[in-house]
Amino acid sequence: MTDERTPHIHMVNLSLSFDGHRILKNIDMEVARNQVTAIIGPSGSGKSTLLRCLNRMVDLIPSAKIEGKILFEGHDLLAKQQDVVALRQQIGMVFQKPNPFPRSIYDNVAYGPRIRGSIRRKKLDGIVEEALRGAALWDEVKDRLSTSAMDLSGGQQQRLCIARCLAVKPQVLLMDEPCSALDPASTARIEDLVAHLRYELTVVVVTHNLQQAGRASDYTAFLLDGELIECSPTEVLFTNASDQRTDDYITGRFG
Repeated sequence: MTDERTPHIHMVNLSLSFDGHRILKNIDMEVARNQVTAIIGPSGSGKSTLLRCLNRMVDLIPSAKIEGKILFEGHDLLAKQQDVVALRQQIGMVFQKPNPFPRSIYDNVAYGPRIRGSIRRKKLDGIVEEALRGAALWDEVKDRLSTSAMDLSGGQQQRLCIARCLAVKPQVLLMDEPCSALDPASTARIEDLVAHLRYELTVVVVTHNLQQAGRASDYTAFLLDGELIECSPTEVLFTNASDQRTDDYITGRFG
């Protein structure tokens, strides 16, 4: 049985460089299980790069060199023998801009379960419904599952991408500025969704919106020039930061 007090992800002395230029510098950080952790910091601080390390998306960049460890369920996910495809099923990712497949709503959600193996249609129907309900989208699309996902609004497309991740039962969901391209109403829906998802999985979200971090997260990490300045319970970090640079950023003195 997993101890809920143990971190779900633990980065140990994590560094990353592109073409010899260091982007992340000796990051030591824990991500709490079944909590929402926000990563904040000015543009260019390494937030999205850090997020992409957590499911090996940085592997897609030939010049990337990564050092240190990322412990997930006690195993180093940077190990050479790590099955990256299996890892990305366990640690799903939603990007800044919604990226639904040019297929039906149903086929978008069913894609992951289908490639994992043959599934009877009735069971697949249940998986699709459960994932769409989990993404708070079922009631809006249940009568048009065969229509193109490209016909959905931006906010609906983003929730569809979340449903696509949920369909393969991940343990962790990474979100890279998921609301930056959305209107306020859609943003509120995504934030409400994140609040409910913490009961099922661990969420790590990169956001440039400090108010959103304050509203939607349990813990907040502040990155500056590739260094982790501090990571604390959100209320503590926003009201009693331990580092002056954090306080300066939160109060708008720079960034």
